[in-house]
Amino acid sequence: MSIWGKMSNFVRSLRLLYMINRELIRLKIVQITYSYYQRGEVKPESAEKELMLSLSKAYDLYNFLLLLMVELNRMALRTYEMRCNRARRLGEDDSVISSKFIDNRFMLQLESNRMLMEYRDNQKRSWADHEEFVRSLMAKVEESEYYKQYMESGNSSYEEDREVWRLIYRHLICNNDELDQILEELSLYWNDDKVIVDTFVLKTINRFNADSTAMQPLLPEYKDSSDLEFARRLIVRALGNADYYTNLIASTTRKWDVKRVALMDRVILQIALAEIISFPGIPVNVSINEYVEIAKMYSTPKSGKYINATLDNIVKTLQKENKLIKNQ
Repeated sequence: MSIWGKMSNFVRSLRLLYMINRELIRLKIVQITYSYYQRGEVKPESAEKELMLSLSKAYDLYNFLLLLMVELNRMALRTYEMRCNRARRLGEDDSVISSKFIDNRFMLQLESNRMLMEYRDNQKRSWADHEEFVRSLMAKVEESEYYKQYMESGNSSYEEDREVWRLIYRHLICNNDELDQILEELSLYWNDDKVIVDTFVLKTINRFNADSTAMQPLLPEYKDSSDLEFARRLIVRALGNADYYTNLIASTTRKWDVKRVALMDRVILQIALAEIISFPGIPVNVSINEYVEIAKMYSTPKSGKYINATLDNIVKTLQKENKLIKNQ
């Protein structure tokens, strides 16, 4: 798993009422900026385009993974019909073949969800192109203990209908190497994004209830246009004013070269300073706390304290010099 795979631990704790939020945007910008510096090139305009594409691809993956569950259920339906036809040909009673799984109420809701069906109808990609994988995955579903318990439990509640699909997703779709390979072949962005998006899919499953209709909202891509503008502006400022932020960081290192600071720490500090200076409406403590958490997850064990102390010192200096003004 890449360091970006660790994002799920951070994202899992958030209130995810929409797909792309500022926490995810910050993480993506750290990822792209770090990658640019590793390649030795810094092009703000190119980075902005890559960020927009990366965020869009993450939302595509969210919908595509929801459709994987729908395709699994269609495979289950075809298997059920095949078994019933076989029983009739052999003169056996096909009524003993349970239709409980294909009658699952949560899945019937997901299959008819308006937002998901509109997404499917506008896409060229289809899980039908990966029939062997879906068939293999369905076989694993039927071999699982939670599937067997569900099928043997008699009449089930809506919550049990939903829970069996949550377990299928969590145990068989998350951390699935074969699926990861397919996704990587479909999009270079998807392999690293999957572990983040898995969190969003599981959250979406939990948001359905017995009264959900075809109009049940999935997670929208953005909360509103302000988050999209936040993403564009932050990455352009972070890279376009890199020398200024580097000088600010260097002012805190005293006796040693700023280049001795770990690259990931420098990237996190650079983006944090861009946000603190460029967005007067965001409180300083909010920005610092966000990037301290990112540093704890993706850099060295001591990075969280270092990021916190460095940003605090720079902010105090800027405020003392009247170079940092925040809305009250």
